[in-house]
Amino acid sequence: MIGKSLLFLAPVAAVFAQDASQSPGGGITQTLIMIGIALVFFYFILWRPEQKRRKVAEQMRSSLKKGDRVTAMGIIGRVEKIHDHTVILKMVDGAKIEFLKAAITDVSAASEEESRKEASSEF
Repeated sequence: MIGKSLLFLAPVAAVFAQDASQSPGGGITQTLIMIGIALVFFYFILWRPEQKRRKVAEQMRSSLKKGDRVTAMGIIGRVEKIHDHTVILKMVDGAKIEFLKAAITDVSAASEEESRKEASSEF
């Protein structure tokens, strides 16, 4: 049984021996081509789409206005005040929490009715 499996491995060993005897110059060119293909793959599949997602998220966060409904780390609230790097959210029970703008994952624009209600309740 063991003798038969060793006979199967003999041609495989011969192929590896032939590859080792080839000139190393062709191997370097082939390696550089494969690295180039890998870099192109990473750019178009991973890096470029991530840049687009970050740009959209940054635009979403920069367009925040008072009254917008936002989700930050699973917490839902309405924008009360906007600072340079933070946002103060008002919760349902009236509590206020300050979050970093970078923590905001979803923004729903305030509807006109809700904006009117908030404006009338302030006076």
